[in-house]
Amino acid sequence: MRSGINLLAIFCLAAFSSVLSGQEVSSPSQKLKCPVCSMLVGMFVDTNATIQFKDSSDLFVFDGSKCMFKYYLNLSKYSPSKTTADIASITVKDFNSTEVINAMEAYYVIWSDTYGPMGHEPLPFGKEGDAKKFLKEHKGKKIIRFNDVNMKLINQLDNP
Repeated sequence: MRSGINLLAIFCLAAFSSVLSGQEVSSPSQKLKCPVCSMLVGMFVDTNATIQFKDSSDLFVFDGSKCMFKYYLNLSKYSPSKTTADIASITVKDFNSTEVINAMEAYYVIWSDTYGPMGHEPLPFGKEGDAKKFLKEHKGKKIIRFNDVNMKLINQLDNP
């Protein structure tokens, strides 16, 4: 039992030291909440999405792409002093590889038999071929691009 406590103490000390030294944490904190739905984003590290502003004043981490789109499409509600011109980057994670990709260049499969953290979500892929394969294998209905997403679609995904 004592060695377990020592290992826990060492782990906590190492994690605390990395925060103090300013090193980036590779995954979101277990306490960090999605600014749209308030879910703990650390529970969904494979589907996290982000919006970073040019002035580096804010970095928002979302549990998945649907919440990211809700934020982006309602920017005046969530960040009243910002416009889309103030955004430096928007990222999502490729559904297959979980690699961070540019959200504006991704291919999104909708209405498949696979759910994201918030149920039906636009599932992102970095390659069109991967999206087509997933669409076929998981009974998806359509592949869309970033600019195809609007609040009508998001509301439909929320209320199938």
